[in-house]
Amino acid sequence: MLRNRLALLLSLAASALVSLSPARADDDAPLASRLADRLKEPNMGLKVENKPRAAEHNKEAKPKVAKGKTDPKMPALPPASQWAYAGDASPAHWAELAPDNKLCGIGTRQSPIDIRDTIKVDLEKIQFDYRPGSFSVVDNGRAIEVDPVQGNSLTVMGRRFELTQFHFHRPSEERINGRSYEMVMHLVHKDAEGNLAVLAILIERGPDNKPQPAVQAVLNNLPLERSQSVMASVPLDPMQLLPQDRSYFTYMGSLTTPPCKENVLWMVMRTPVQLTANQIAIFARLYPMNARPLQATSGRLIKESN
Repeated sequence: MLRNRLALLLSLAASALVSLSPARADDDAPLASRLADRLKEPNMGLKVENKPRAAEHNKEAKPKVAKGKTDPKMPALPPASQWAYAGDASPAHWAELAPDNKLCGIGTRQSPIDIRDTIKVDLEKIQFDYRPGSFSVVDNGRAIEVDPVQGNSLTVMGRRFELTQFHFHRPSEERINGRSYEMVMHLVHKDAEGNLAVLAILIERGPDNKPQPAVQAVLNNLPLERSQSVMASVPLDPMQLLPQDRSYFTYMGSLTTPPCKENVLWMVMRTPVQLTANQIAIFARLYPMNARPLQATSGRLIKESN
């Protein structure tokens, strides 16, 4: 529209110049010539933008994604703090959730493992210094965790490791010659240099009239909500968690949860402890499956008590 009107005005101006007196026309002939040449240009020197119609523009435009947001069409993995045992944050994806979790995918001494092909030797006895004391219980969203009072420790290979917490997995993460157990307790210890040692106590079903006393004390103080810590009003004796037979397997492995830190000393008690069907059912109701799959042994040396 604008182009047509400008063309008309320039044409009228050129005609007016030509109709002037001869002298005047001669003076303005160059100007008329330039105007005529200008009219022959495709866009007459004007920039004309061919903008699409509003409807077409909206149809072709890509959806904008706000800064810090993700495209709703693109599925996103949960943050590293939300690792889980199923779905997009399951063990198969742990290494993808954060750079610190890379060992979960590329580590060569990962846990748990199927304990087999052991070497039987005279392993030194683990020296336990566990005492009755206060404790708290928390449901951390992945397991039931117990935080005992400081002062409990074990000594092995000349090093003292203090008990920091213990928690439960169902079913057992470790296997013995392919056999899986109902559950397992992991008692996590740390020495003065920050080295970790985990004592694993396998759990099997026992008589229904003999509840495990220390575990029952934990169940009696379960929090009503997740992430809530409950301080028990009665003491707990960690010695009651141990089986009578203290023989064990030992190997070097990793944490079984992110970041899957390696160089963890593992001691797996050979004899399981027993819980009642009701005690096991309570854990099963809260966490029916919170065990990492077996990891490759990768030729590691596994020692077993004679």
